[in-house]
Amino acid sequence: MTSLTFYGATGQVTGSCYLLETGSFRILLDCGLFQGSKETEQQNTADFPFDPASLDAVALSHAHLDHCGRLPKLVKDGFKGTVFLTEASFPLLELMLNDAVHLQLRDTEWENKRRQRAGKKLLEPLYKLEDVQALLKLRQPIAYSEEKEILAGITISFHEAGHILGSSIVRLRIKDHDKIKTLVFSGDLGNPNSPLLRDPSILTEADILLLESTYGDRDHKPLQNTLNELCETLAEAAESGGNVIIPAFAVGRTQDLIYWLGKIQRLGKLPQQQIYLDSPMAISASEIYAANVPLFNIDDPEFTKIAPQGWHTWLKGLIYSQTAEESMAVNRIAGGAIIIAGSGMCNGGRIRHHLKYNLWRRNAHIIITGFQAEGTLGRILVDSKKKVLKILGSEIKVEAKIHTLGALSAHADQSQLLQWASHFKAPQPRLYLVHGEKAATLSLQTCFNRMGWNANIPKVGEKITF
Repeated sequence: MTSLTFYGATGQVTGSCYLLETGSFRILLDCGLFQGSKETEQQNTADFPFDPASLDAVALSHAHLDHCGRLPKLVKDGFKGTVFLTEASFPLLELMLNDAVHLQLRDTEWENKRRQRAGKKLLEPLYKLEDVQALLKLRQPIAYSEEKEILAGITISFHEAGHILGSSIVRLRIKDHDKIKTLVFSGDLGNPNSPLLRDPSILTEADILLLESTYGDRDHKPLQNTLNELCETLAEAAESGGNVIIPAFAVGRTQDLIYWLGKIQRLGKLPQQQIYLDSPMAISASEIYAANVPLFNIDDPEFTKIAPQGWHTWLKGLIYSQTAEESMAVNRIAGGAIIIAGSGMCNGGRIRHHLKYNLWRRNAHIIITGFQAEGTLGRILVDSKKKVLKILGSEIKVEAKIHTLGALSAHADQSQLLQWASHFKAPQPRLYLVHGEKAATLSLQTCFNRMGWNANIPKVGEKITF
């Protein structure tokens, strides 16, 4: 009997984690960080609801932290199996986890200084550098579409998801006596409007389908409308003399933004002369992207030709801000610049400093280009629920204009999710909606039910058999 248990990204977007158990083996699909409010992130420190030492393998859909961020903790707690991932995810995973561990160690050190002064119990970091190094030794890359037997009677294949470089739809085939059962996990499905990546691969057969539902309750604005809005915002900021601040995920969103800004520049509609990329991780990720141009689509031959020469060649005026001193110098710029920085949900990183120095300026513009989880500073800005925010110890009155550009999302929207799933042949697989907040998942469930396809919304800890 084969079973699947839902342990994360269930009723919420982050913390992707699902346990597949056969009669002989145990495989974990993803092992991501919970991100959002303090209460949500406290889940990261809890013991795993299974024994990590008993796992034979991990199948990783992609290298975003909400899918990979607890892997070093898995090793710390006893895991010694193999982590299977795509070839492009191989270097990105190292980049993401090395950055994550340094941030955790820094944050833990700061918190422990505060606790020590108050006479409170000190905290342990979620994991340490040696745990990351041990995890990275367990990686085994597999090329897209290659089917590989990873355990006796179990094969895996990764298929293009179009979300970030190396992102995949995971397909597992499990031989049970004389029958083959197929599990397909969508991972994070990309937006077909992605300027760089290929569209998600079409799969047609499965017994069990896990489908993400991040934007299950809405469709993105038309891309051209969004690009027009971006151009208008840039022009308005230039006329008023303010800065344009863009929180961006280091992997995926940043590279898309550089592409679009370069495209707008070629149309003569980019008035800003200086575009700062203030994120060492995003800079490194951009270099990994440039080294993997063969994985890009070929929608824009001009870009495909220029991309291997480097992002500066594509976007004139792009300035990399690597050091803390360089970042602080950017903070002193009162207007006329575009500043791209992480984190993408504004919960940490250099973006908080730029918000501190710009949110109170009436001529500043904040452009939100990606999903903002509940409880994050980015979500608060999008919802406009607070007029005064406390950022880095200072109270800041929100005077800047907040823009949300949905069509630049790296996630498929409701219509795109339905379209992708519609390719599965009869008999339709048992469908489980994951990786979405309650409203989004319920809305998508209603759409599938209208199509005559029963969509299940699993609960945390729920186990199904097949």
